[in-house]
Amino acid sequence: MLSASSAPIVEATLPVVGENLEAITTVFYETMIGENPELLNLFSRSAQATGEQRSALSGAVAAYAAHLIGAGPSGVAFEHVVDRIAHRHCALGIRPEQYTMVGRYLLRAVGTVLGDAVTPEIAAAWDEVYWLFAAQLIGREARLYAEAGVEGADPWRSYAVANKIEEAHDTVSLVLVPADLRAAPGYHPGQYVTVAVDLPGAGRQLRQYSLSQAPTGGTLRITVRRVRGRGGAPDGVVSAFLHDQVGTGDRLRISQPYGDLVLRPGDAPLLLVSAGVGITPMAAILEQTARTQPTREVTVVHADRDPGRHPLRGDMLSSGARLRSFREVVWYEQGGPTGAHTGLIDTDQVPVHPDAEVYLCGPAPFMQTVRAGLHRRGIPDERIRYEVFGSEQWRPAPVAA
Repeated sequence: MLSASSAPIVEATLPVVGENLEAITTVFYETMIGENPELLNLFSRSAQATGEQRSALSGAVAAYAAHLIGAGPSGVAFEHVVDRIAHRHCALGIRPEQYTMVGRYLLRAVGTVLGDAVTPEIAAAWDEVYWLFAAQLIGREARLYAEAGVEGADPWRSYAVANKIEEAHDTVSLVLVPADLRAAPGYHPGQYVTVAVDLPGAGRQLRQYSLSQAPTGGTLRITVRRVRGRGGAPDGVVSAFLHDQVGTGDRLRISQPYGDLVLRPGDAPLLLVSAGVGITPMAAILEQTARTQPTREVTVVHADRDPGRHPLRGDMLSSGARLRSFREVVWYEQGGPTGAHTGLIDTDQVPVHPDAEVYLCGPAPFMQTVRAGLHRRGIPDERIRYEVFGSEQWRPAPVAA
């Protein structure tokens, strides 16, 4: 909890901080990375180019401040946010000592943007917010590292590419086996790993990819869609490297599996909804369900540009054939075979069981559309679990005068 002296200051200044988040994050990242260029190894350059990365941290801190004063997400909802961020950080190998540097640059950026309005009392109050947030994350990340068996500062393992499979247009799967003779880690369907690659002239780059098969005990599989830059954003350098430069026998540095979009215990009907390469965690969840709960009712809904870009469909149908009750519904923007819908997904046409447990994965606009449609259909948030590509954008709610 915020101290009694800081709470009213944060409540009074939160609207101003929220209004200036874009400027604060721009100064923060430009200053921190400008003075510490090695940190580029931790951040997606495409996310930097689009501004997505810049909004993530300060938006989360501002939302945490709103939560602390009762103007933001509930305690349960924000615990979910903290857990999700902690999983991301562990997959990137973030260490506790890095929070000191981030806090210093973030608070300096607030002072730079807001100028003389930031009194020593205001600076102290926001420093308290940051470190309360950081302490929660550090504690959760320590537990996740321990559960994953990560010790020391090196979170990476070496894997060899056992097979490379063309799944669809611009999409390949890499089947990975540990190169250190130790067993592949166990994981929960729906989790992801980070791939660390060293690119000529670009340094080390980290990208996260969902595991696209259920745990086998011997291998990991990731499915990678080539990222094509849009709106001035660069092409994805890591996805291009994995497509063009990596082949059978090559080695990659991979993190332990992390992520909280995992199949929860239960036997309620499942609704798995995805778009594009968001199908990857759904493939793992469906395969695990077919293996362990063949009598469970499952509906799979997928949206893609056209049939040639629909990855892992054969895997999904193969898993579905092992279930007593399975249904597939597909939308293709540019048309497809008989039985497929044409255009964008229409949630009013999605078969929704009133007791369904829903799992979603896809781009943010798709996620917003589907979640809103499911809410209209009577599915509450507590039964909708989701994974958004990229960073979730958290903005503080307006504080009443």
